[in-house]
Amino acid sequence: MQNDECGMQRGSMEQKRDILERTKAFALRIIRLYSALPQKTEAQVLGKQVLRSGTSVGAQLREGKRSRSDVEMISKTESALQELEETAYWLELLAESGIVKAELLADLQRETDELTAILVTSVKTLKSRKAK
Repeated sequence: MQNDECGMQRGSMEQKRDILERTKAFALRIIRLYSALPQKTEAQVLGKQVLRSGTSVGAQLREGKRSRSDVEMISKTESALQELEETAYWLELLAESGIVKAELLADLQRETDELTAILVTSVKTLKSRKAK
């Protein structure tokens, strides 16, 4: 079987579609969060950071879909992981600064954690397959 993005086999098209759709839905949630932020300078600065990193996750995975090798796919997936980590940081700052109530960000933070876990597993799978 050929490799596909996120460490999945081509045979698991439903799973592949799921992670791409899930990261797109994540990006749309981030866009809505940014749109709802107060117009205060600090909120907009943090908001632009989370907007950039949160919408990059799915873009990185889509690029990985077209990768020519496991090495390239690992790189794109790890880039998506970096963007998720950065997104988690900006979400924490939004909550801890009091710009957004923590309970309003809880679901988004949970999705960030879940996507991170999925992509970490995918990278491990790709790396172990590459080592064989």
